[in-house]
Amino acid sequence: MKKKDIKSRKDIFLLVSTFYTKVRKDTMLAPFFEIIQDWDKHIQVLTTFWESNLFLKTKYLGDPLITHVKVDKVFNHSIKQEHFGLWLNLWLETIDNLFEGEYANRAKQKARKMTTFIYLEIFESRIKKD
Repeated sequence: MKKKDIKSRKDIFLLVSTFYTKVRKDTMLAPFFEIIQDWDKHIQVLTTFWESNLFLKTKYLGDPLITHVKVDKVFNHSIKQEHFGLWLNLWLETIDNLFEGEYANRAKQKARKMTTFIYLEIFESRIKKD
């Protein structure tokens, strides 16, 4: 059976919700996500984020760099490169299980870049010693 490409907000919602179900079950990643109190809202925010990144037709108003730096601070600067690698592997696996095509590949590439930028921002914030 041929998988379809990511083509709509509904597809992105499926990807994001499926992915974060895996993240919340992962022993290494789950603790960092326990601070989220309203998962329904969070999934909608992340769906908008990915919709904005993939389709450029919605506008995401948050700042993932600052958000992740704050989470790292809450957890005593314990987020490591391995956490980002695990996160990325789960993201790629989820995409591969659900979709294929141009936008699926774009979602993978954007996630690869994003993990690098966010980790570098966290690392730099530690040097500045907020």
